[in-house]
Order: sequence, then C-alpha cells, then structure tokens
Amino acid sequence: MSSSKELQAAIKKLKAFNFPPKMELSDFREKFDSTFSSVFLPNRVEKIEKNFDGVPACILQPEIYSSHRIMIYIHGGSFTGGSAKAYLPFAAALANATSSKTVVPDFRLPPSHPYPAGLEDVQKVFRTVYSEEIVAQSLNSESGDASAKPEIIIAADDSGASIAAALILSLKGRFRTSIRQLFLFSPILNIAESNPILTGRKSKDDIFTGKALRRCAEFYTFTENRTKAYISPVFVTADMLEDFPPVYIQIGEREFFLDDAICFQQILTGSGIRCELEVCKGMIHMFQLADEYLREAHLAIERIGKIITSKKSGSESVTEIGLVLEKSRFSTDSFFDEES
Repeated sequence: MSSSKELQAAIKKLKAFNFPPKMELSDFREKFDSTFSSVFLPNRVEKIEKNFDGVPACILQPEIYSSHRIMIYIHGGSFTGGSAKAYLPFAAALANATSSKTVVPDFRLPPSHPYPAGLEDVQKVFRTVYSEEIVAQSLNSESGDASAKPEIIIAADDSGASIAAALILSLKGRFRTSIRQLFLFSPILNIAESNPILTGRKSKDDIFTGKALRRCAEFYTFTENRTKAYISPVFVTADMLEDFPPVYIQIGEREFFLDDAICFQQILTGSGIRCELEVCKGMIHMFQLADEYLREAHLAIERIGKIITSKKSGSESVTEIGLVLEKSRFSTDSFFDEES
C-alpha cells in the first residue's frame, strides 16, 4: 500500500481533472496536457499519427501485439479537456500490458463542440478501424486463418466512459458484436441534474467538486439531455442492451463516482450482461495516471493486461510491428442507429 505522502502527491497531480469555476478553459486544458503528457513513451511503444475520416488520432504499437485485436481508447478530461497527447503515456502502458495495438482519437470537445460532436468523431474512428480490420483479417485468411474476425476492445476513463457507452449503444448487429469487451476506468456515468454529486448533496471528492463537475456537464450538453443513456449511461434500458459486450470497471474506493458505477453494474447484470466491478482500496479518481507515486497504479494495469491476454490464449496470432492495414471499400451507411 502506498504511503500517505505518496497518496497526497498523487492527489495533487490528479487535481488537474478538476475544472474550477474561476479557471479559464484554455488554462484548464493547458494544465491537463502538461500534467499528463510526456516526451517519451514507456516500454518502447511506437507512436504513429493518422487521420481517421477527418479525425486525428495516434496509433500506439507495442513491440509485440496481437494481429487479431485492436483497442480504441477514449480519453477523459471532465468532458471539456483531455487530448490524445495527454493520454499517450497511459495508453502506451496499457497497450504494452495488453499486447494490443491501440488507437487514441483526438475528438472535438465542448463547449465549442458540444454533444454529439465527440461521439460522432469516435464513430468515424470506429468505422475506419472496423473496415481496416476486416481487410487485415481477410489477408490473414489467405494463410489459413479463414475464421478470424476483428476483435475490438473499447477502453475509456472519466468522461470518456459516456462516449464509449454511447458508441456501443449506437452500433447495430455485427458491428456491436465485434466489441469483445468494454473497460472503464473511474467512469463518470451520471451527469443528470438530479445526481447528488452535482447538487452538492454528496460529500466532496479528493479530486472534484460538485460545482466544477456541474459546470463541465453544462458545457457538454443542455440539462434536459442529460438523463438520456447516450449522455448518462445509468439511464440505459434493458431493450438497449441486446448484445452489449462484457464490461469491466476499475474504480477507486474513495471516488464519489463509485455509487453510480455500482448502479451501472446492477443495471447491466440485471439485463444479463456480464459486468465486473473492481473497487481499488484506498484509491482515488484515475489513480492509474499517478504511477510515479502509486504502486497500485502499476498493479491495476497489470491486472487489465492479464484479463485481456488470458482470453482465447493460444488462438491469437502475435505479430511484430509492421502490419499494414489496407483501406476498405465497405459501405458504412448502416453502422449506427439513427438515435446517435
């Protein structure tokens, strides 16, 4: 267990997630990026910049990765901040631990681009990734692996959890079933006006204040919209969850988002969806980003890596860096439900 001094140092760093009312948006974003970004990526992970149907993104490739698996990581940032740049060190560590090529989109942010702009950008990235993976697997089938199909993992944290859930809810048929699993780190799952967190009826978090979170929610979308499942996943209904993938939630014991995570787990399991909730003792919001202070951060990522790499062991093809994905000519008109 990390010491009290180490935990306080982590809290000081992670307060970059909090967007106080008196801070300018540009200052918040600059502080967030400078706090979490790094010139060097861990574990010799290679970074490639690419445009996905107009959406800039970074592709992270570990030295060894599965040719049948790709991860899309949807970053957090309290709805109004965050970037691929800020999340590259964490996403690279996750890519290495899971032996997964990982795409980190730089989607548009409110208030200049409120909901559904970020979701639309992530949908474009998913469309392109799916189509390219179909082509890649068809190329693999020429060497005798005709049954191979794209295996896509969606991971997200903080406010990115809302977009990740909305992405999956918007997918139809085989596109939804191509998602192997959804991983959520410290997810924000309810920004409805009635949530005690936003109204101040719940005690302060180590990182956030309810007032700051309310401000971010107001930037993201209007009040009446925030009780919809595409905005606040805790409002999802059973009829929306057909073929929803298994979910794994990793969250700190000290977060005031924990109650909503428990609620979301109960909704999913009540609808027959497997959902595992890992509550990390004594930990705070997105403690995984403070790995220089907290030993628990490394252990948490190791656990995610074991979960992903242990599934279907022996059936995956592992390849060195250099897999080239050809452009697909598949029609993408029917990927998503009109509601999205």
